[in-house]
Amino acid sequence: MSRTVGTVSRGIRAPIIRQGDDLAQIVTDAVLEAAAAEGYGIRDRDVIAMTEAIVARAQGNYCTVDDIAADVRAKLGGGTVGVIFPILSRNRFAICLRGIAKGARKVVLMLSYPSDEVGNHLVSLDALDEKGIDPYKDVLSLEQYRALFGYEKHRFTGVDYVAYYEELIRDSGAEAEIIFANDPRAILSYTDHVLCCDIHTRARTKRLLKAAGAACVFGLDEIMNAPVNGSGCNEQYGLLGSNKATETQIKLFPRDCQVLVEEIQRRLLEKTGKHVEVMVYGDGAFKDPVGKIWELADPVVSPAYTAGLEGTPNELKLKYLADNDFAHLSGKALQEAIQAQIRQKDADLVGKMASEGTTPRRLTDLIGSLCDLTSGSGDKGTPIVHIQGYFDNYTNE
Repeated sequence: MSRTVGTVSRGIRAPIIRQGDDLAQIVTDAVLEAAAAEGYGIRDRDVIAMTEAIVARAQGNYCTVDDIAADVRAKLGGGTVGVIFPILSRNRFAICLRGIAKGARKVVLMLSYPSDEVGNHLVSLDALDEKGIDPYKDVLSLEQYRALFGYEKHRFTGVDYVAYYEELIRDSGAEAEIIFANDPRAILSYTDHVLCCDIHTRARTKRLLKAAGAACVFGLDEIMNAPVNGSGCNEQYGLLGSNKATETQIKLFPRDCQVLVEEIQRRLLEKTGKHVEVMVYGDGAFKDPVGKIWELADPVVSPAYTAGLEGTPNELKLKYLADNDFAHLSGKALQEAIQAQIRQKDADLVGKMASEGTTPRRLTDLIGSLCDLTSGSGDKGTPIVHIQGYFDNYTNE
């Protein structure tokens, strides 16, 4: 019988991971046990993925609020620090801000508006239009913002992040001033010591500030990029990709993951004779159509993956073929014609009309997004994902 199922994504349950656990063994065992229990086999080119959270936990890659404060003080001087373009998040940024504020005398917090970088809105575009505010050029003080827009709460969390961040800074022992602007250079009217907290636009933000004469510019990727008092760190991303662990401790983005994914690949080949691909994934890269939130608060979707996951899809658009090249065919003849076209497709379809409408994104971003949606971010207990059939097409039986 012809195959009737294409891609399958399974969330695999695993034990609660603790520091020092042998994650390569745990992941290998969990995948094999799940396959045996559910009655399916491991295949060549399956994808085994694990969330970055369990990797960092196994590594013990943590730091404290006091570690952050010490690093900020050492790098930015401990005086007035401009903290610009943070995302609005209790889990992602609030605890980082606590450490930053403990390492400064005063924090001038500059929030982008109407939303942060990943789409959390302070106000709506309609509200800006109504009030005649141009977010590209207007710089607002906290008093002006409140007079114009009042006390807006996030539609999903119910938090007024402006008030929340202001109180957090003061509770951490620093003076707080809040402004709203989208040109990073606006902060230089308040201080020339700046910490850039944006994620995906950080290189441009730093470049603009340095060109405008800022005396001291760092990014979150440069805070906790080396151990402080024996802490964890992330040499490449610093505080980017971190999450709150406790009220005083932060779990950093995992480091040195390449050895792990290759070791899991090796162990599964040894156990099954099958060559699987392995990756570590964080946030997926997709946008919520209602809340307008772009999920990707991590610096990358995947910090490590095996070689077979490099590149982008090379696919033909079946509906294009059916509606154009083979519009005169139907039934079995149409199926066979499309299958033949797939078998002889070019190795690189970029720019070809027959691939128009296929997703021009990296495989790791696509698969990582699928993994993130499969595992969820709450209490499913499935931090490992096993994907089968992702690289199959209409010709595979």
